[in-house]
Amino acid sequence: MIEFNKAYQLVLENTLELGVEKVPLMQSLNRVLAEEIRADRDFPPFDRATKDGIAVNFSALVHDDHVFHIEGVAAAGAPQQVLQHSENCVEVMTGAVQPKNTDTVIMYEHISITEKGAIINEKVTKGQNIHGQGSDESAGAVLLIKGTKITPAEIGVMATVGKSDILVKAHPKVCTIATGNELVEVNAVPLPHQIRKSNTITLEAALLTRGIPSTSLHLVDDKQAIFESLKSALKQNDVLLLSGGVSKGKFDFIPEVMESLGVEKVFHRVAQRPGKPFWFGVHKELKTVIFSFPGNPVSTFANFHVYFLPWLYTSWNFPLKTLVIQLAEAIRISPPLTRFIQVKTVAENGVIYARPVTENGSGDLISLSKSDGFICLGPREKSYAVGELVPFISTK
Repeated sequence: MIEFNKAYQLVLENTLELGVEKVPLMQSLNRVLAEEIRADRDFPPFDRATKDGIAVNFSALVHDDHVFHIEGVAAAGAPQQVLQHSENCVEVMTGAVQPKNTDTVIMYEHISITEKGAIINEKVTKGQNIHGQGSDESAGAVLLIKGTKITPAEIGVMATVGKSDILVKAHPKVCTIATGNELVEVNAVPLPHQIRKSNTITLEAALLTRGIPSTSLHLVDDKQAIFESLKSALKQNDVLLLSGGVSKGKFDFIPEVMESLGVEKVFHRVAQRPGKPFWFGVHKELKTVIFSFPGNPVSTFANFHVYFLPWLYTSWNFPLKTLVIQLAEAIRISPPLTRFIQVKTVAENGVIYARPVTENGSGDLISLSKSDGFICLGPREKSYAVGELVPFISTK
């Protein structure tokens, strides 16, 4: 049995190069960018009026009572107009191209318009209310770097520069695998000794929230059948996510079968709770990584978030972010086990705290729906105090 920190490091040392793929712009949401996005022209691409009002040549503001004759109206989306006489003005709308021979915009609220023209009622500063060409970014500037997670904001940036197809990090081919004769389909009526599949369904849903499709298998407690199914799954996938079959029971065949299939065991059993029997291995020839989690629902769910997601982000070269949260109550974690404790986030006096969720062991699937994530607490003699900052893994 190895310590949690060592197991975590070994997982991150066995990532895969997943490659890249090109997808349509709207299908890139929540993906990881695999190319630089550059400005295809200046931003903004022209001097742009930022207020509705009049555009003038500042040199004409000699007399306070000067009346500006209105030569025309410049609308957003229309070609640039030209001010013919510097003592006159052009009405402009927000977003319009600044008329040629003008250098200042005065908003309607600061002028009076009469039959003779526009009169300015407030102090004016040369160049006001104009968003200068290239003042945001110049043509060719890098707007988004590789490894950026694509959110709606990035979608907007890429649309602005005309990127209709985007190069992103490829998703791994993932198969979720349930083990055990006691499992039946979700739509079945289980016998007293049976339960419905939920662990792999939960894993599939967790993958889908990140846009990753997956296939699924159910392995019955027969060594030869497990061998044949896993042999095929190893060839067809980048990642296998198993639930169950790695403890010390008579029908826990997974470690033995993996060895017979040429999978190199990286570790088996970690000093943690939940998930002590966690088995992790790699088939180097096929370049397939295997996460075999214990079969209890909380164990599977916790270890997916603690190990698999950091492994995935590291494979994508996506930076790992460490979240911390304050404890709402003191907790003691005695050696030797690291604990993943389900918590609910609560706001008190403007501060977000983590409050442990009451659970009835690692088989308590219902408790998962009541929590917002896990806190990860290493063993130590001193208790973790109220208000202490601790690592937090969000599952929402």
